[in-house]
Amino acid sequence: MTNPHLATPSGKHRARALGIPFDGQPGANNAITDVPGVEVGYATLIRGDGPLVVGKGPVRTGVTAILPRGHGGLGEPCFAGTFSLNGNGELTGTIWIEEAGRLGTPITITNTHSCGIARDATIAWQVRKDARYVDPFALPVAGETYDGWLNDINGFHVKEDHVFQALDAAQGGPIEEGSVGGGTGMIAYEFKGGSGTASRVVAYEGRRFTVGAFVQANFGVRDQLVIAGVPVGRHLPEGSFRARESGSIIAVIATDAPLLPHQLKRLARRIGLGVGRSGAVSGNSSGDIFLAFSTANLGAAGARLGLPAATFIPEDQIDSLFTAVIRATDEAILNAMVANQTMIGRDGHTVLALPHDRVRELLAKYGR
Repeated sequence: MTNPHLATPSGKHRARALGIPFDGQPGANNAITDVPGVEVGYATLIRGDGPLVVGKGPVRTGVTAILPRGHGGLGEPCFAGTFSLNGNGELTGTIWIEEAGRLGTPITITNTHSCGIARDATIAWQVRKDARYVDPFALPVAGETYDGWLNDINGFHVKEDHVFQALDAAQGGPIEEGSVGGGTGMIAYEFKGGSGTASRVVAYEGRRFTVGAFVQANFGVRDQLVIAGVPVGRHLPEGSFRARESGSIIAVIATDAPLLPHQLKRLARRIGLGVGRSGAVSGNSSGDIFLAFSTANLGAAGARLGLPAATFIPEDQIDSLFTAVIRATDEAILNAMVANQTMIGRDGHTVLALPHDRVRELLAKYGR
C-alpha cells in the first residue's frame, strides 16, 4: 500500500518524498479530508495541443469541489470566516459569510472565466439532490484562479456537467494533487502548480483536533521560491518566463476544532503567513482569498429558533491552531508543485515541473 504521506493515490511524489522537512504532526492522509466528514472531488479537462483556437482549445482546466460535511451533511451549515490578503480575484458567497459567519453550501474552485457557472451549477446540483438542502436565496462559494497561459480560458469549456461530476466524485481519504480539478492549468513560482493539500493534528484538553488545508496554487515568480528556508528558486532559473509576479491562490482551511466565526476569520488570516513561507509577496495582481470553516457544533450554525448552544476553544488557547494553519498551508503549496509534471498548453506554452533531484541537492547543500 502506498504511504499517503509520500505519494498521491496515483503514485505521484508528495513533498515529504523529497526529504523536505516539515514541522508538526500530519493527519492519517496529510490532507484536508483528515477532518472527519470533509470530502473532495475533481473534474479534470485536458485535451488538444497546438495553437489557440478560441472555443476549441487546447484545454487545460477543471473543477474542484469540497463538501464541508460530505454528501451526508448537505444542507447543514458550518461556522466559517474569510479573509482577503489581496483582492484581485473572486470567492463568491463571502459577503454573506462575513455577515452571518456561516457556510451552507459546497465549495467549488475553477478557472477565472468559469467561476460563474461553478456557482450556478452548485445550486442546480443541490436542487437535483434534494431541494430541501437549498436556502430560498442560495449563495454558494465558488473560487477562481487564472489558467489562461495554458488553457483556452475564453472557450468556456467548463460546463454544468463538469461541476456535477466534481461534486458527485467528492470523497474522503487520500486525494490526488497537482494538475487535477481546478488546478489543472495553474502555475506556481513559474513551475507547474495546481491542487495541493496537507493537515496537522493539534491537542487540547486531552482531545485531538485536525486542521486541514487545501490550495489552488497559481502565484509567485521563480526567484521568490523558498523551500524549508532554502532559496531554491534563485538556483533554478531554467524555464522561467515572467518578469513580475502574476497569479493567485485560493486556500481553504477545515477543522473539527470547535471555533466561532470570528475565530475562524483569525485562522483564515494566518493562511497568508503560510503562503509567505514559500516566498510569495501577494502582489498587486494576485487574488489571495482564504476561507476557514469548522465542522464542530453540529446544528448550531443552522438553528433558526430557540437558544442554540455552541462550544469553542478560548482565545488564549488557539495559538496551536494558528501554527497548524501556517504549517499545513505551506506544505499544501509544495505538494501541489511536487506532485506534478511538465505541461505544454496553448500555443506551445510550456511550464516545467519542479525538478525533484535538484531540490534534493539544494536541500542537502544548505544542510536541510
